[in-house]
Amino acid sequence: MRFGILGPLDIRTPDGSPVDPGGPRPRALLTLLLLDAGRSVSAERLTDGLYGERPPAGAANALQSQVSRLRGRLGVGIESTATGYRLAVSPDDVDAHLFERLAREGRRALSSGDHPRAAALLTEALGLWRGPALADLPGAHAPRTRLDELRLAAAQDRVDADLATGGAPGLVPELRELVAAHPLSERLYGQLMRALHATGRSAEALAVFDEARGVLARQLGADPSAELAALHVELLRGAEPARAPAVPAPLTPLVGRTAELARVHALLDDTRLVTLTGPGGTGKTRLALEAARERESGTEGARGGGPGSVCFVELAPLADGERVTYAVLGALGVRDGFHARGGDATERLLAALEGRELLLVLDNCEHVVDDAARVAGLLLGACPGVRVLATSREALGITGEALCPVPPLAAGPADRLFLERAAAVRPDLAGRAGTAEGRADLVRSLCAALDGLPLAIELAAARLRTLTLDELAARLDDRFRLLSRGDRTKAPRHRTLRAVVEWSWDLLDEEERELAARLTVFPAGATLDAVEAVCELPCPEDLLASLVEKSFVEAVGGRYRMLETIRAFCALRLAEAGDEDRLRAAHAAYFLRLAERGAPLLHGAGQLPWLDRLAADHGNLEAALRHLARTDPHAGLRMLAALSWYWRLRGHYGERASLASGLLSAVGPRPPEGLAEEYVLCLVNTIVGDGDDPAEPERLARADALLTSLEGPLRLPFLIVLWSLVGGPGRAMEERVRDQVGDHPWGRALLDLGRGFQELFAGRPRDSEAAFARALAAFRENGDRWGMANCLDPLAMFADWRGERARALELLDEGLAHVVELGAPEETGDLLHQRATVLLHGGALEDAADHFRRAEERARTVGVRDKVATARRGLGDVARLRGDTARARAYYEDALQACAANWFSVAETARVFTGLGRVALAESRPEEAADWFEQARVLAVDAPGVGELAEVAEALAAAASLPRDAARLLGAAAGIRGTLIEGHPDVVPVQEAARARLGTAAYGEAFAAGRREGARAVGRG
Repeated sequence: MRFGILGPLDIRTPDGSPVDPGGPRPRALLTLLLLDAGRSVSAERLTDGLYGERPPAGAANALQSQVSRLRGRLGVGIESTATGYRLAVSPDDVDAHLFERLAREGRRALSSGDHPRAAALLTEALGLWRGPALADLPGAHAPRTRLDELRLAAAQDRVDADLATGGAPGLVPELRELVAAHPLSERLYGQLMRALHATGRSAEALAVFDEARGVLARQLGADPSAELAALHVELLRGAEPARAPAVPAPLTPLVGRTAELARVHALLDDTRLVTLTGPGGTGKTRLALEAARERESGTEGARGGGPGSVCFVELAPLADGERVTYAVLGALGVRDGFHARGGDATERLLAALEGRELLLVLDNCEHVVDDAARVAGLLLGACPGVRVLATSREALGITGEALCPVPPLAAGPADRLFLERAAAVRPDLAGRAGTAEGRADLVRSLCAALDGLPLAIELAAARLRTLTLDELAARLDDRFRLLSRGDRTKAPRHRTLRAVVEWSWDLLDEEERELAARLTVFPAGATLDAVEAVCELPCPEDLLASLVEKSFVEAVGGRYRMLETIRAFCALRLAEAGDEDRLRAAHAAYFLRLAERGAPLLHGAGQLPWLDRLAADHGNLEAALRHLARTDPHAGLRMLAALSWYWRLRGHYGERASLASGLLSAVGPRPPEGLAEEYVLCLVNTIVGDGDDPAEPERLARADALLTSLEGPLRLPFLIVLWSLVGGPGRAMEERVRDQVGDHPWGRALLDLGRGFQELFAGRPRDSEAAFARALAAFRENGDRWGMANCLDPLAMFADWRGERARALELLDEGLAHVVELGAPEETGDLLHQRATVLLHGGALEDAADHFRRAEERARTVGVRDKVATARRGLGDVARLRGDTARARAYYEDALQACAANWFSVAETARVFTGLGRVALAESRPEEAADWFEQARVLAVDAPGVGELAEVAEALAAAASLPRDAARLLGAAAGIRGTLIEGHPDVVPVQEAARARLGTAAYGEAFAAGRREGARAVGRG
């Protein structure tokens, strides 16, 4: 049967026929039982629900009579229990419970980015409502309020899902109704603003913010939250509203932490650093996740504040405190791309968080507490919009830190947690032998023996898969006396969680213990193949399944992993067995084979699946490389070489630099026999390119000399790409490269790619375009998205130069699709910048500015200063062409500040100088303009290509007082670059003015003379 309480009580038989339970009292009684479907409801609670605080005499008999009549009318089981009654139906047969389940699943799908599934689940959940909840139970204020709050949260989640899938137009009327019903919900105001903005109604979106500000001021005496204010600023700037990073979605509800959760929110409102402290196993992480999730979704507190930006950083896997910065960068999605870096990891982190409003959750700080404190203190001091929520067994020790102790659970919540987790693995627990009162006493004593520690309780409940409650209680006696009376000189983990895990360990058989110990060599979990190969146990499927059932191992997405606490305990057992060195060697050998197998497949059709596969084992690959660096540096060189292209595609730059430096020290100053290419790659991977490391020039020289001496074909032709990115493109354009690349299809495509840049930098656009087209065809055949994107970018540029702007945008859109698949934000920013340039040349200044801003956002996200500079310079060009010279100058000066001291920034700095000269020219300061143009010319001479020099010539043409000089300089620009850019807004007015004053013939003569001079200047005349 199906039961509905989300509206008037509705009962349906399996064939859909309605059932009448009787008058008001039977309907109220059934509603009370349905609220706890499948669970016992006490007679006292049922009596209170039926009669209120003053039940009549004989209420118990009356209740029994009502239950009897209800049984007869419904034909379903209403069981008598020791304390009350239980309606024997599945929760999924009751619309309220089904609604809660669907809403939870929808929230998880939304958090994981699966917006279509989230929208479908949440729509289905909300469709179960037929009117006010519990309509037949007038006095049920608390449960009705709870269901109404869940309904509102589900509606808001569904709106977020619809916004993400392009459903904004139909949302505006619904959101206006919701705002009217809930005028203090800043999340709803923010959603309405996003929906209006997405439908082109930006002015109305801004008016909504003013409405929210007025309502909050009148009713609460408060200003809008920082998140809503930030959204308002973004819309004022015309930017796309930012999306908050996802917080890991909990799989189970939080139990017994209402007071602590409220305290966390209160502390975060008043201070910028809150640390959850307490012994291991008390649920600090779970509490932090819940607080972060609520702040992200805007559901915390009475105001229901708007959604905020949250980033969750898990520090437990770190073996080295120096990796804290990289862990935060990784969680923020900050990756390095294909260009030389400016700034170290700390600078990139500060750049990525500059100006952002963010709650940073640092989880499990205790084993890296000094470094975690250093990073937190740095961010709090430099980034005023950042707040930190940390979990640690000890305080970070920073001035201004607010501590929030997380104690063990009290008796009632501890019992409820055990029963909820037990029901998940043993649904028939309530119906087992013995009285309900006896089982309750047994659970209470069990949880008391477990000290109320959530992790210990959950591990114990999980054992009910194979043990009865009585058996479990009997086995706990000796073990948990140790837990409650442990050695006080030991660390908290050893006094508490160690005892819990040790008890679970004792329940394993010998083969299970052996595998559990061996699994600890996998810091990032493992596939079944990896377990079989490394752990040296044939057919381990059954043992793994047994460990999963006993909660020693988690199985997710075809991978097996241990909780960190269990892994730490089992690692001690592995060391005691004397197998650690052998297993770690086997682990390193397996992942060396995996890396070498995957390396060539990263250049073709298997690129995406192999990137994902290597990323899933990133921690294992790093651990294997560190092990080899200590024990077998030659094998370490092989592994580093095999991982180098994966690192470059996925942007693990900071990590690879430290790994490569350590390996280089272990190998020594000369390459081992047969590993020269690997040695060069090791040198290349140590180079950051920010000019701060005095040893880099020497390493560059060594790498250059070694690479020059290598005869082709190379076994690792991508070495040429990585070398050109740290040493400059000129180093990869020598004739020897052709022999070194060889006849491999990908290598030939790479050769044409390099040839395209060589011809471009030499000012031969026709030959350059032909080379890029050949490379694109070859990369298409190989299926290499990186190669295709890197060809489509310049091919779009050539189409733009010819004035074929629609074709240029088509090419760039294809390239953007490829880099999005690769997950490369820096390359996405590059293509957005090129798209902005095409739009600017076509006169679409508003769209161009929007693209430049989006490119800047990507650059800031990955902390790449050079790309921030290119975007700011682009915005300066837009402002200048609009006639706003003051704003243009500000943008150009910002760009100069962002430029780094490396080869890549030389050309960009020259372009900025040219822009500043054009600003001075527009403001009638010719002497200042001439000075900027001369500085740009000096830099352009040293730039890798001729394009910047052509732009200087075009700028000088604009400054020329004589039309013949202007025509000659425009010709020089065409001779240098190989062409003028059709329709360029800076060039067309100068061209037309000079032709009008000189006449067509004289203009053509002067232009041709200048073109010959320009060609000779770059060595083509």
